[in-house]
Amino acid sequence: MSATGSLPFPLGQGEELVRSNAANMQRGAETAGGKLYLTTQRLVFIAHSFNVQRGPSEIPLQLIRDVGGAWTKLLGVLPLVPNSIAVTLHDGTVHSFVVSGRSSWITAITQARGGSTPAL
Repeated sequence: MSATGSLPFPLGQGEELVRSNAANMQRGAETAGGKLYLTTQRLVFIAHSFNVQRGPSEIPLQLIRDVGGAWTKLLGVLPLVPNSIAVTLHDGTVHSFVVSGRSSWITAITQARGGSTPAL
């Protein structure tokens, strides 16, 4: 993907955009809508301006221990739909994103980290 002129954040030296799409990120009690970007160096979530928690979230790829499928949960408890990805960091922190094309996101993140494609 080479059209990076309209990104809402600057790319670092040698960094390239791999993919992007609309997504929701679970931020405590709030499910923030916005856009998820995968670059060759990080995951970046940019929330829509009408969310309570508006700041961007950035996760350097080297901090990711695991990425896999997860369930979207009502009130953070009741499983509803298996359309989320869980990104687990080395410190145990888990970030959850609701995305379209969950399997392809998991594969893309895994490959960007330099890993082999996981069995889904």
